[in-house]
Amino acid sequence: MNLASVFGITVVVILITLIEWPKMNKNQKKEKWAFVTLTMSGWLLAVLLVYFPDMPGPTNLIDMIFKPLGKLLQK
Repeated sequence: MNLASVFGITVVVILITLIEWPKMNKNQKKEKWAFVTLTMSGWLLAVLLVYFPDMPGPTNLIDMIFKPLGKLLQK
């Protein structure tokens, strides 16, 4: 089941790349790097969520960082 989900995610990422890549000009190097970076990070996050569905979100990280600061400021 997990392998099928990863395969499906990979197929979607490949289809997005096949559709969007030809639309970019040859001289748009920064845009292509941004596209590759964002696409790969999105693929990685999707695969991680398939294998670890209870993974904490970014708000938990922010709470962990700023909760001690909030308690310090309340005093």
